[in-house]
Amino acid sequence: MNEEARYIPTKYDSVFWIDVERIQPNPYQPRKEFSETGLTSLAESIRQYGVLQPLVVSRIDVEKPDGGLESMYELIAGERRLRASRLAGLKQIPVVIRQGESNLTKLELAIIENLQREDLNSIDRAKALQKLIDEFGISHVECAAKIGKSREYVSNSIRLLALPEHMQNAIVAKELTEGHARAIMALNDRPEERETLFKEIVLKRISVRAAERIARSIAQERVRKHHRKSPEMVELEKSLTETLGTRVIIETNAEGGRLLIDFFSPEDLTTIAAALAAREAPIAQQVSANTTQLPDDPVVPPAPEESNDDELYSVSNFTV
Repeated sequence: MNEEARYIPTKYDSVFWIDVERIQPNPYQPRKEFSETGLTSLAESIRQYGVLQPLVVSRIDVEKPDGGLESMYELIAGERRLRASRLAGLKQIPVVIRQGESNLTKLELAIIENLQREDLNSIDRAKALQKLIDEFGISHVECAAKIGKSREYVSNSIRLLALPEHMQNAIVAKELTEGHARAIMALNDRPEERETLFKEIVLKRISVRAAERIARSIAQERVRKHHRKSPEMVELEKSLTETLGTRVIIETNAEGGRLLIDFFSPEDLTTIAAALAAREAPIAQQVSANTTQLPDDPVVPPAPEESNDDELYSVSNFTV
């Protein structure tokens, strides 16, 4: 939805022109990231056509340094328009003043406005919902009702905040989608496996479906196999995972077992094969150096000459 079409004043609203410098940001604004390109584009539009849709503000009285009170205005909705208006050099902008708005209402309106924006990242949304719940003591159900979403939507959003900060930052930077994040969260009780899956998603750009398959495989393997593995086997798995740059699982059974190596493209498979070949080369060289090669025609020492008994006792063979 276009931001300029969100808060349309009714016939009972009055529009006022307020100095831009007298408008303070909304302290409950959940949106932290604003595209510089988008703001520049909006500022250019405002230069040509003006602010087509009034901002929504509340009036607050602030004590002046020299005494007395001064009317200031706190933004409820329209922060992008406010920022773009400043970029465009406007001195005044149109606003609708809402009286008696509580902090809860300001936060609700800010969240609702931003939820209507498709590019609001899920981490900012999760933090806003968590703030709404924490600061105003409402449940997930009440929060969901206020923003017109399901309880599951609220709960699943807030669960993203359980991820490490660097993974949250990856979501904000759009290196990780919310679908990928849900797959990763299935491994919250296994931080090492979670980190490996995170790196595979970011570096190899694997799909959400592939990430879910890997997470599900790890969960099933944990239940069936992991408790039977020796420390040496676990360490070998870790070593192979680091060497090959992808997840490796060793499954054992009474007859032996199997080695599972994940890959996600023909190029990925070629890289893994090269890494395995490089790992095997030193072993082969060591075996070659420690092995004695037998000649094709072994040398047989000459047999001693047979002695003649007659010559042995011949007088000519004796000396004085």
